[in-house]
Parts: sequence; structure tokens; C-alpha cells
Amino acid sequence: MGDGLTWNFQILFKFLWILASVSHGDTWVVQHYKDHCVPWSIMVQGVSEWEALVILDPEEVTYIETQVKGVIGRSVVLECGQSLPTIYIWGFTRPGFSDIRAVLYNYGMGAKLQKMASMFGDVKVLSDSASLVIDNLQLAAEGRFTCQSLYDTSDGANLVYVFVTLHVLVPITKPSIQMSISAPVEGAAISILCSVENGTGPLEYTWNRQATLSRNPINVSETTDNLLNLTSVNRNHTGWYTCTAKNEVNEVTSDRVWLDVIYGPDQPAINVTPYSLNSVGYSAIEQDTVSMTCSASSNPPSQYVWFHNNSQIYAGQQFVIERIGRSQTGTYMCLAHNTVLNARTKTAIVLTVYLLPEGRPKCSATAVKSLEYTMLSCSWEGGLPQASLQWKNWRSSFLGNSERSINNQVLKSSPTYNGKEFICQATHPLTRSRACSIRLEAPNLLTPKNALTMYEGSDVHLTCILKAAYPPSEIVWHNNRNESIWLMPKKYLLHQETFWSNLTIRETDGDRDNGTYWCTASNVVGSSTIGIQLHVNKYPTPPNVTISKLLYGRQRTEVVLEWMTRGSGDLTGFMVQRRPESIADPHIPWQIVASAIEPAIRGHRLGGMDPRVLYAFRILAVNHKTTGYPSEVKTPGPLKATSSTITLGVGQGQQSLQLAIGLQKGWIPASCLFPFTAGFLNYNCSSHLATRFPMESNKELYLARVLKYLPEECTYADPPFSALPAVIGAAVVGMLVAAVGTVLVFQYVIRNRENIPCLAGPQPKRWANGTHASAILELASKS
Repeated sequence: MGDGLTWNFQILFKFLWILASVSHGDTWVVQHYKDHCVPWSIMVQGVSEWEALVILDPEEVTYIETQVKGVIGRSVVLECGQSLPTIYIWGFTRPGFSDIRAVLYNYGMGAKLQKMASMFGDVKVLSDSASLVIDNLQLAAEGRFTCQSLYDTSDGANLVYVFVTLHVLVPITKPSIQMSISAPVEGAAISILCSVENGTGPLEYTWNRQATLSRNPINVSETTDNLLNLTSVNRNHTGWYTCTAKNEVNEVTSDRVWLDVIYGPDQPAINVTPYSLNSVGYSAIEQDTVSMTCSASSNPPSQYVWFHNNSQIYAGQQFVIERIGRSQTGTYMCLAHNTVLNARTKTAIVLTVYLLPEGRPKCSATAVKSLEYTMLSCSWEGGLPQASLQWKNWRSSFLGNSERSINNQVLKSSPTYNGKEFICQATHPLTRSRACSIRLEAPNLLTPKNALTMYEGSDVHLTCILKAAYPPSEIVWHNNRNESIWLMPKKYLLHQETFWSNLTIRETDGDRDNGTYWCTASNVVGSSTIGIQLHVNKYPTPPNVTISKLLYGRQRTEVVLEWMTRGSGDLTGFMVQRRPESIADPHIPWQIVASAIEPAIRGHRLGGMDPRVLYAFRILAVNHKTTGYPSEVKTPGPLKATSSTITLGVGQGQQSLQLAIGLQKGWIPASCLFPFTAGFLNYNCSSHLATRFPMESNKELYLARVLKYLPEECTYADPPFSALPAVIGAAVVGMLVAAVGTVLVFQYVIRNRENIPCLAGPQPKRWANGTHASAILELASKS
């Protein structure tokens, strides 16, 4: 074996001799020569040729006593010195025994665990020490553990004994409660026991009670033991009981147990709704719903029976009488019964039924004899008995005598009553004194606006508000000439409520409606008047108008007008007037034939005229209700023909295509086409719209452009109608242009059919007055 093993054996032998010497109480000397141990050789201390280890007296061995507590199922550490000894042995002694059994040892070759260690739990040595660790501690580990350790130091061997007394603690299991009586009668004695199956003592007990209506439990201070004795239970002991057991490991509370104390019934109490007392008991109003509730404290709850004048009428806690009558006056008794104890209690009340007048007293004041007198009226009718009514003034002095149901008092009207209060006091057996009151107040008028400014032509609203007035007063209006507005119902519209009045002045006029308008209110204690100033302004004069064109239409049944404005100014439209030209009297009024013409329009067509009458026309600009100066008076002029006309016709079979285009000064005029049975109608267009294209030598191309680009505005006039020229013209033109026209037209159509508007479907152009200018092609058949 190597030197290390030899050294370990040396230490072991030393330890064994030490254990022997300590156990027998003698002094031994273990000798070794050089590094070789001489077993069982004993020399006297001081021999020179030997090296000797002196074992001190056992009293000088170190002894350490400790107490350790561990909880069953958990971990505990048993300490053995502060450092790792050279050799150590752990032993165990059961309580009540003296023998030591080895648990674990280490002679330098590692810790060796004995079989018996498994009964203590999971035993192991803490690293770098001799401390013992027991996991999953078992109850068998309770006892005395001994750690014998040897420390080989430079000063010699040091022997240490560590005695560890281990107490294994057991947690408390959940307690259970047993009651001697679970439903005792009030005054009886009971006991409540709290039992714990497991748990290391000493145990401490706490009792708690939670009442039925309480959320938080309260401590029961009668005892801290596991037995709770209640020598005389009462209703306050009723509730949920729990006990809490506690030791140094834990504390656990039991499930709650209900203690039901039987008691009652107490003396009943009757609650009457609605609540009303009289001299003998309770009172009720006839036709009302009366509810009587009986309450008597009892466990279990009481059963209730109702009696009326000693006759049983109802079973239940609440007795309700709907639409009670005077015949139900009498004594009502409530009997309470505890079915468990078979105990009864009772109580009674007297109920008197009256008829109270409906509502409340009503007070009013009215003017009598054209505001000369004031009548104070107070009424509270009905009821049995009838209510008594009495008037009092603001000084609490009575006015007249007390009357039943109705009381009227007449006073001389006076401004001194303004602001004074009059009270009507009403008394009735069913209720305390009731009253109504009135306060006389002179009228007080106000208006949202004391002055209004507006332009003429519109309606205006004037408002007067009656801030205070009693008795109520009617608001009366007068206009700016101090005339009653009732005299002119078409001019004025009145809308009136109790406390305000609204006057509407229709179609205000700047010449007639300017001024102050008055509203007045009067009653028996005073009057009030307020004025409202109205300023009606005229709109500015619109610009002047001149007529630029006035022409007859077909058969002189309509005319076309065009005009222009001169100068600046606001305008909202135009108005056209006419009258027969033959009337020379300037006082003959003009007839309005067109109005509400939009301000952007400068032309208008008028129809429905008598062709036998020559009319004169004039135009006026309008700015709201203000009209401008009339234009000059004009009459329609005759039709003027165009300067030149080109007729293009082609004859083919019995058909001819007839087109007429008016020319003016070598340029294309803004002309329109119109077919006629016996000829052509040529149309005049305004010169400023006459220019479209220069004249083309190629008439086909020129015709195509004209048809494609028709003018947007065009006026026309019919020639005088004659049947003969029409017939002759149609025949002659048909024969002359048939051959040439047909060839030219077909040639033109073949070459330019996509450029001809009538063939391509041109869109019609809109006129200013809503009609359309169109290119019209006519196919005329000849016989």
C-alpha cells in the first residue's frame, strides 16, 4: 500500500485508541516510531527514541450540545463542526434508549452510509463538511444524533463530540367540529368540540362566528381550548362557527358549521303604509291602497294570521287592501305563530278610513267689473268630511269667515296690493294643514329688441314678453299711428300666448311702416307699456335699361325683346310692361306681362298677343321691391329681308332637297332654316352673331360647314302669309332645280356625307329663351 493509505491507517488506529481511552476513563499513549504505528504498544510519556501522541484526559475533549427542529417531509441539516475533520462517525440513539447505532462514517476513504439511515429519510453529507443533510424527513429520525470527529492538527489530535437532539415536527391536519346540539332552543347549554387528527403540540385554538347578515367573522372570546362551552345560548349565538388550530409549524381552519338557535316569536309590530296617524290610531284615505305588514322576530320565521274585528281575514305577513272603503274601518289584529316551539304572540291597531278631497287646494285671482275689483278664489272640493278654507293676507290677518270646500273674497283693486301674497289655509282630518297662495303682481313687459332696421318688402316680427303679471293680463298692440292692429287684419298678424305676444307686419313699406309700435298690458294692480322702433329702408335703385331689339314673331302673336343695362347697381331681375299704342292717356296703367326675369337674362319672348293691336313695350330693372326708371317706350318693328340669298336645289325624280341660306355682306350670317310648303322663309339674325365663316366658292363645302356649325342664338319673323305665291313658287322651283339640283346634291352627298350635320345627326343648339335652332331638311314630293 502507498504512503497515503499507511497514513490513514495510522490515524484510524489513533482514533480507535482514543475512543477506547475516552470510553474507559484512562490516559493512554499511542506510540508510533517514525512513520510506523506500533499497535497496542504503550510507553511512558517522554521516551526519547519514540515519537508519542499524548491523549489528554477525557474531560478536555470538546463536547457540543445542540437542539434542531425539522418538519416531517421537509429537509433538515445537522451540523458537525465548522470544518471538515480527518475522521468522523455519525451515530443515532432513539428516545428512551442508551445504545448508539452507526448511521454514517468516514475514515478518510469517503462517507459510508449505513442501512438504518434510510428510515430517517434521504440522508447525505453536505459537501466539504461533516454536516448531515436529511431530505424528506421522517418521524423515525426524532432522537439524539452523535457526531464523533477527529482533527489531526500540528499540535496533535483534537477530538470533538457533537450531540444533536432532533425534534421532528408534524403539521396540523384540517380540524373538524362536532356540536352537542345543532339546533338548540334559546337558553339551552351546548358544547362545540374542535378535533385535530395530526399535529405536533402544543396546539392553540381560536373560535370565530359569522352572523347571518355579517360579511366578516368575529372572534369568540369564551375559550382558546378545543372545547367551546355555551352555557345559555341566545339568538345572538346563531351563525357560522369555525375553529383554527395552530402550532409552530402551521395553522389550519376548519369548515364552517351552522348553529341554529330556535327562539320567538317576539311581540309583533304592525307597519301601515301610507303612514298617517290620528287620535285613536291610524287613518287611511278612501279608495287608496293600504298595506299592513306584521313583523315578529322568530326562528324559524313566524306564521302570520290577520283578524278584522275578531274575524279571520287573511294568512300571511303582509295584508293589502286595494281601494279601501269606509266600511273597512275597525280593529286589525296580527297573530304570530312559531310552529317549532308552538308559541304565539299578537298585537292590534285601529284603522279609520276617510275620504280626502282630490288634489290640493287651488287659489286664483280674477279681475271683476273692468279691473275695478279683485276676487280671490280658493277651492278644495269633495272629501269626507269637507275641507275648511280660510283666507289670510300678507299680515296673516284673516279675510272673512272660514268656509267649506269653496271660499271667495272680493277686494277693491289697488296698486298697494302689488307684490303682496294672499294665503288660503285648508284643514282636513286626514292630513295636516295644507295651503295655496297667490301673489298679485303688476305687469312687467320687456322685448328682445327695442329697435329693428330692415329693408322693405319682407315681413317683420315684433315681440313683447310678459315677464310678470298676476292676475294674467292680455297684451294689446298699437301701430305707428297709435291705431289698434285689430282694425287692419290683412296688414297685421297676431300670435299670442300667456306670457308673450308676437306681432307680424306683412310686406313692410318704407313710406308707411316706419315709426314706433306699442304693446300694453294691464291688470288690477297696475299696467306696463313698451315701445319698439321700426326703421324700414328702401333697396338702392337698380341701373337703367334700354331696349336693343323689339321684333314681331310669326303671325304677330308674339314678340322678341332684347335689352341692355346702363350704369352700375344691384338688381334682382327685370319686369316687362305693355299697353296698347293707341292709348294716349298717360294715366292709363301699364300692364305687367313678364316679371321675375333672372338678372342674367337680356332677352325674352312674349306670346299670346292680339295681332290686330299694336302694343307699346317698356322694361324696368328691379332690385327686390325697388324698381328702376322705365326704359324708353318702343313698338315692334317689321321684318327686314337679308341682302342676298343662295338657293341650292337638285331635282331627281319627284323629290327635291330645298335649302335656303341668308347671306349678309359676304359673310355667313347666323341664320336658321325653316321649310315652307310653297317657298322658303329667310331668317334675320343679330349682326354681332352673324360671322362664322368666310364665303366659299365651293358651295358644297360651304353648305356642309354651315349645317355643322349652326348659331346658338337666332331670331326670325314670318313673311306675310299668301297661299298663291306659295303654290306657284313650289311648282316653279321644283321644275327648275330638279335636274341640276339632283345632280349637285347627290354629288355633294357622296363626297361629304360625313360632314353634313343633318346626315351625321347634329345636336340642336339651345336658344336663350329655351327654344332650339336647328337645320331642317325637307323632302318635298311633287305630283
